Amino acid sequence: MKDISTTSYRSSRNAAYPKKRPSPSGISKHHKTSPLGPPPVTRRTPYSAKAALLQQRQRQAQITALRRQGIFLEEEYREDICFYMHEMERYTMSSSQSMDQQPEIRWHMRPCLVDFLVEIHFTFRLRPETLYLTLNIVDRYVSRRIVYIKHYQLVGCAALWIAAKFEDAKERVPTVQELAQICRDTYDESAFIQMEGHVLQTIQWTLGHPTAEAWLRLMCCEPSVEEERVQHVARFLMEITLFYREFIKYPPSSIALGALTLALFLCGKPRRIFEETEECLEIVDYLDNRLAKHVNDLSETLVKKYSYAFYSKAATFVVQYYLQGGRFVRQSFITLPMTPTRPSTSGASTPMSATTSISDLSDDFPLTPTSPSSFSPEPFSSSFLSEDDKENLPTTFEPIINKQRTEVPPDHFLPHDFVAFGRPALHHLNGSPRMTAVS
Repeated sequence: MKDISTTSYRSSRNAAYPKKRPSPSGISKHHKTSPLGPPPVTRRTPYSAKAALLQQRQRQAQITALRRQGIFLEEEYREDICFYMHEMERYTMSSSQSMDQQPEIRWHMRPCLVDFLVEIHFTFRLRPETLYLTLNIVDRYVSRRIVYIKHYQLVGCAALWIAAKFEDAKERVPTVQELAQICRDTYDESAFIQMEGHVLQTIQWTLGHPTAEAWLRLMCCEPSVEEERVQHVARFLMEITLFYREFIKYPPSSIALGALTLALFLCGKPRRIFEETEECLEIVDYLDNRLAKHVNDLSETLVKKYSYAFYSKAATFVVQYYLQGGRFVRQSFITLPMTPTRPSTSGASTPMSATTSISDLSDDFPLTPTSPSSFSPEPFSSSFLSEDDKENLPTTFEPIINKQRTEVPPDHFLPHDFVAFGRPALHHLNGSPRMTAVS
C-alpha cells in the first residue's frame, strides 16, 4: 500500500478546494474595520457601578420572591400580556341589565350565594383567582339563561367546580360527593355533572377570564412590592365588591386598582395618583360610601375570614377605621404655576413716541430719545419746544435701566412614587380541607 503523508494530503485538498473562491463578477469583498475604530466603552465611576450592581441585586431578589409566590412574568412580554388581558376582560364581561330581567332571582339574593361560595372556597383552601372566576361564570350564565331560585345554588356550585378545575391543583378540587354533601343532598350527583355541561355550553367554554386577583399580581411586579398589610386590605376590599350589583359593570382591572388605591389610603401609604382613572375613583367612592354607611352589614363569613392574623387582621382594621368616622379624601392634582406676564404700563417710564419699537419697552434696553420736529437758531430754548417734545428738556429724573423684578415663586410639589402590589397564594395554610368539608 502507498503511504500518503498528512502534509501532502492537506496540500492536495487545498488545491482542489480553495478556501476563498473568486467572485463570478470579478469583485472581491474585503472585510475592513470601521475608520472610527471600535465603539467607545462607557466608563462609570465606582459609585455609579456600585449603585447599578445594588439595583440589579435588588431586582433579582424581587423576582425570586415573586416566583416563590407563583408569579412568573417576563419584562419583554409585559405589554403584550396587558393588552391581551384587556381584550379578554372586555370579552368576558357580564351584563347587569340582562340579570335584571330574571323572573325569580333578585339582587338581595346575591349576597347569600356569594357568602356560601366564600365559605366553601376558604374551606377547601382554593386559590384566590378561583373565587373571582366562579362569580364571573355565574354572572355570565345568569346573563344568558333564565335561572330559578331552586337552581341558583346548583349553578354556583357548578361554577365553583369548573373554576377549581381550571385554576387549582387536582388534589384540591372538590369532588361531586363533597359538593352534594355540602348542599345537604338537595341535588343529586348527576345534577352537578349535567349543570356543569350546560354552563360550559352557555359561556362557550371561555374560561380565560383575567380576574381582579390576576391584575393585582401583575401590578406587584414593579417597581416594588407592597407590604403584606396593604395586600391583605386590598384583597378584603376586592372581595367586598363581589357582593353588590354596582360593581358588576366595572372591568376587573379597575376593580383591582380601586381596591389598591383605597387600601393605600387606609394604610397611610403613597398612592398612584397618575395611574388613577375616573372608573377607579368611582369604585373607591362606592366602597367608601358603603363602608361608611353599612359597615355593620358586611358578610360575617368574609369579616371572620380576614380577621385572622394570617391576613394581618385586615377586616378588623377596616371596620374600626370606618366605625371611628374615617372617610376617603380625594387628592386633587397640583396646578403648575403660570408664567408671569409683563404689565402693560409701568409706574415710572418716559413718554413713548411714534418711533418707539418693541425693544424700547424691554427692561434690558434703554429708551430711545426722539428729536424735535422743528429746529431754531437756539435749539435748546424752551420757547421753540412743543408740549410733546418736553422729553428733551433737562430734568432730574433718572430712568432705572435693567431693573429686576423679584417675585416669590409658588411652592412646587413632587409627585408621589409609584407603588406595586403583590399577594401570596392561599395554599400555605395548614390543615386538611377534606375533613372540614365532609364533616
